[in-house]
Amino acid sequence: MAEESRESLEAVRLEKLRRIAALGIDPWGQRFDDHQAIAAVRALPLPEVVEGAEPEAGPKVRIAGRIMLRRGQGKVVFLDVRDWTERIQVFVGKKQVGDAAWALVDLLDLGDIVGVDGHLGRTKTGELTVFAEGLTFLSKSLLPPPEKWHGLTDLEQRYRRRYVDLFTNPESLQTFLGRSKIISAFRRIMGEKGFAEVETPTMQAIAGGAAARPFVTHHNALDIDLFLRIAPELYLKRLLVGGMERVFEIGRVYRNEGISPKHNPEFTMLEAYQAYGDYHSMMDLTESLICGSIEAIGGGYRRPWGETTIDFTPPWPRRTYAELLAEHAGVDPADFATIKAKAEEVGLSTAGKDPDVVTSELFEEVVEDRLKGPVFVIDYPAAICPLTKRKASNPAVAERFELFVEGMELANAYTELNDPMLQEELFKSQLAGLPAEESMAKMDDDFVRALKHAMPPAGGLGIGIDRLCMILMNRQSIRDVILFPLMRPAASGGPAPGEAGAAPPA
Repeated sequence: MAEESRESLEAVRLEKLRRIAALGIDPWGQRFDDHQAIAAVRALPLPEVVEGAEPEAGPKVRIAGRIMLRRGQGKVVFLDVRDWTERIQVFVGKKQVGDAAWALVDLLDLGDIVGVDGHLGRTKTGELTVFAEGLTFLSKSLLPPPEKWHGLTDLEQRYRRRYVDLFTNPESLQTFLGRSKIISAFRRIMGEKGFAEVETPTMQAIAGGAAARPFVTHHNALDIDLFLRIAPELYLKRLLVGGMERVFEIGRVYRNEGISPKHNPEFTMLEAYQAYGDYHSMMDLTESLICGSIEAIGGGYRRPWGETTIDFTPPWPRRTYAELLAEHAGVDPADFATIKAKAEEVGLSTAGKDPDVVTSELFEEVVEDRLKGPVFVIDYPAAICPLTKRKASNPAVAERFELFVEGMELANAYTELNDPMLQEELFKSQLAGLPAEESMAKMDDDFVRALKHAMPPAGGLGIGIDRLCMILMNRQSIRDVILFPLMRPAASGGPAPGEAGAAPPA
């Protein structure tokens, strides 16, 4: 919509705002107590229709919501009103609401927020309707909603103007309400299993707990650089040392990396640690959390994903890293010559790289996309797992798993390394040659000191909540499940949602 057109539409609405105030009505509304969710109203029973008898009025109701459609003329107007649970048609007649409320009707625009008192019933065409007996103005919309009555369709605008996306696209709103249910289910399940929810620093003097490039900020009063955390891991393990035996945190983490349908630089994780557990304990916990979240949002264990279906019915298979590499890459995991040849065949660079790094890159390139899952991939090469306990029967293998669904890693877990001397040695070997801007490019001496006070054997788990929501809510981009994803700044002004157009018939 052209800038001048948008300004003229806003000017018309501003004039209506003035006229509403002139009627003695606060155009920004007041509290509106005791209103009912529209979904609950739609579920109310109506009196049975008796043939030949005058139909009984339905139950008294009180609703509040945004006007999404308007049609009718003369002394009768139909409105479609939507709240965050549902939509319903509202019949507004001059005779029923009285002259004072009717004076307001001509000043109503799409996007305005109103309260309605009335009774529930059906029109002659059978449409469930609130027959208004009172109308309360609650807030004026000075900008028009999108042109198309069915919602904001431009993807970039949906991400940039999420506030419009939510009230014009019910499926988007339901996605985020579903996300909320998933996170609530996580908290409930963790509490039932005896875990304490904690909070650890999001600004850290040393970036650690994962291999990633951090965001850097500066604290003026202390005159020091700090890092937005890439993981809460090392602080949560300190709590195990302190005697907090089961801890978890749900929070934001930040990684200064690329943006894609599967990656956002700011994302949400659940991270948990359980004293006296191991990575098998974490597999059981992961199944409980995800199955519990599926039960919370409903729809069953068989979930649609694009044109296919994912079956989350537990228990989920557990496959070793080595057997999957042999199955999908056709190489012997113990034979680096065949691994190197295969890596070069698929276009990977191998020069000067550690054999385990080459193996890991080959696994990512050839195997991960083929893991439809859900499947636990277990027993990773120890050299790429510096915070993980080794298998007693084979020190070259780390007790680690990753959960894959449709080629995406949803969870990562270890039997945690609690040997301070080995941890210090692994830190030093990992730090050697790392560029200064990479995470863990500085030794966290205090973490090693904490381990020297004895950390109990433990299992640790991280679950990417955004990716899990993508999968469970059948959304193909991570931006669809993050309310305000990071985006390149828009050009000045940018396109605005246009005036709403014609509505479909009632």
